[in-house]
Amino acid sequence: MAAKNQQTQKPNKRKQISSSNIDRDSSKSKKPRLHASTAPKNLSNKPLKKPFISSKQKREHPSLSKFKKPESGNENKELTKRERRIQAKELAEARKKKRKPHYTLEQELASLWEKMRRRNIAKEDRSKLITEALQKMKGKIPEIAGSHVSSRVLQTCVKYCSQTERDAVFSELQPHLLTLSCNAYAVHLVKKMLDTASKTQLAGVISSLRGHAASLLRHMVGSVVIEHAYQLGNATQKQELLMELYSTELHLFKDLASIKESRLIDVISKLGLQKSSVLRHMSSVIQPILEKGIVDHSMIHRVLVEYLSIADQSSAADIIQQLSGPLLVRMIHTRDGSKIGMLCVKHGSAKERKKIIKGMKGHISKIAYDQCGCMVLVGIVSMVDDTKLITKFIIRELQATLKELALDKSGRRFLLQLLHPNCSRYLNSDGLAFLNLSVPSLSAKNDSEVGSEKISRDEESGKETAKSGIPEENLDEEPTKEAATTGSDMTETESGKSYLPEENLYSAEGGKKDPSLRRRELLVKSGLAENLVDVCIEDAGELLTSNFGREVIFEVAMGGSDGILHPTLDEKLNNLHEAIAALAAKPKPEEPEEEHVLENFHSSRTIRKLVLDCPSFASTLWKKSLEGKCQLWAQGHSSKVVSAFWESSDSEVRKMAKEELKPLIDDGILKISENKQSANAD
Repeated sequence: MAAKNQQTQKPNKRKQISSSNIDRDSSKSKKPRLHASTAPKNLSNKPLKKPFISSKQKREHPSLSKFKKPESGNENKELTKRERRIQAKELAEARKKKRKPHYTLEQELASLWEKMRRRNIAKEDRSKLITEALQKMKGKIPEIAGSHVSSRVLQTCVKYCSQTERDAVFSELQPHLLTLSCNAYAVHLVKKMLDTASKTQLAGVISSLRGHAASLLRHMVGSVVIEHAYQLGNATQKQELLMELYSTELHLFKDLASIKESRLIDVISKLGLQKSSVLRHMSSVIQPILEKGIVDHSMIHRVLVEYLSIADQSSAADIIQQLSGPLLVRMIHTRDGSKIGMLCVKHGSAKERKKIIKGMKGHISKIAYDQCGCMVLVGIVSMVDDTKLITKFIIRELQATLKELALDKSGRRFLLQLLHPNCSRYLNSDGLAFLNLSVPSLSAKNDSEVGSEKISRDEESGKETAKSGIPEENLDEEPTKEAATTGSDMTETESGKSYLPEENLYSAEGGKKDPSLRRRELLVKSGLAENLVDVCIEDAGELLTSNFGREVIFEVAMGGSDGILHPTLDEKLNNLHEAIAALAAKPKPEEPEEEHVLENFHSSRTIRKLVLDCPSFASTLWKKSLEGKCQLWAQGHSSKVVSAFWESSDSEVRKMAKEELKPLIDDGILKISENKQSANAD
């Protein structure tokens, strides 16, 4: 208990000590502490201190806050949060106006660009702005060209500035062209500078690119620049850029590249280069490009075509294997690229052909309308034996746009190749030669597989006979109509069982299936022919009067080459004949803007050919449209149709129209050449 009492008394003792000390200190201080009861001295001289107000009291009584605004008039209410925000924003804007803004060069150029790129700006005002911008950029153009913002300003300046200002920009950029060619932002400016460059400036650029062609082609951005320069250059400049890709010697020595020969095989023989060394160098250039997938440029396509012309079997097969697939779709838009596509289809295996066709999925329509790409589709339907694959991926996609396909200059070639294959009327000599392209080393391989068979020509009869390996049943077969008319050579197919004309040689090398069977499966069994006839019936007038559509409707109305449509679609073809006759039976339009189908240039020629070549159509047209009306149509373009009945090789057609046409010919109303008139005279 005593200890407990001691513990309890200790704090009191300390308290007493501290209080006594305080009293002692306070007695010693110069300024005695004032108590509340005693009045302060000199009260009148010192101002009264404000009473202390706690933060709690301020919260309870907002009127006591030191931030309270003075009340004036009716503004006795506090500002809302929105009003405070607006007031603060206005205050900040006022402060900004007082302060002088500091713009960087990039911001100044951007503000000038916003003004100069407007469409409704006067030329004089734009010229002033461009001059001001170029003055600010002087000496800094290479750095500005690589900026993602300022490079746009420079592009606009180059587009609209004077030739003197453009030359000044070009001279400042020229030492840095190689660096800028690989910049993602500067590449657009470099292309624009190439477009506006003079012949001397362009020659200087191409000369500066020499020695760097391979490295630029491997670069995703740089390849765009060298391709653009290649397209703008003349034949000599193009050859100069290509030569360094062929050989190390041509890359190092510029004088060797200045030769007239353009084909690589001729260059090798002229300069005496080693073929193996050329192949190694070209492989080192081509492989990195293919691995990166930079295959869109025509310059690369040209190099690949030349490489395949000298490559051995294994090297050529490797390139074809690498390209077979979606990569090929990006190449066939150029002339050389479509050649590569044709070679891949022709020499590729069944697996590689399948990859090529599947890689085209979703792009078939675009390829069909392309001037070069359509020839690859023509090659596919002429060589590939897997007709189900072609029907699934190619024909199904094209069936939705058959009318547009028939009216298009390039798109019609796919349809005409199926209706009348290898016809010189629709494919010129270049097109037929295109289908006969081949890789020399791989063609030699195919020839060794088929076997070498010597063919001798009989000078008296003009017929060819094979010395070995011809089955007896093939000797008795009559030559096809095309072979008889063209007098073409007979060549054995890969299967060794059938013989085809020389113009059909490519199909024999490409596939083993009988071409007529392949055509029937693609055209008739797939349903393409039936849909095509329906389109021709529905839009007969538009197709007949079209420069390109008339060829498609003519072949359809004829039933295709060798009458491929007749057994199955006779009824629909008769409906088509009646649809054309119904258009011809319409009266002459009163308005001069409208043109009758018999008076139109294209349709009158097409109907005339149908009358001459298709007796069933001639009979339908005469009975429904022209009988008793020949005098009405005996003048102008329509006279071509009327005279066709007199000139027809079919006796029934001539006999049908003779009674009505003879008086018109005798009176000189219907004019017919003397040769044909005497030939058809009794």
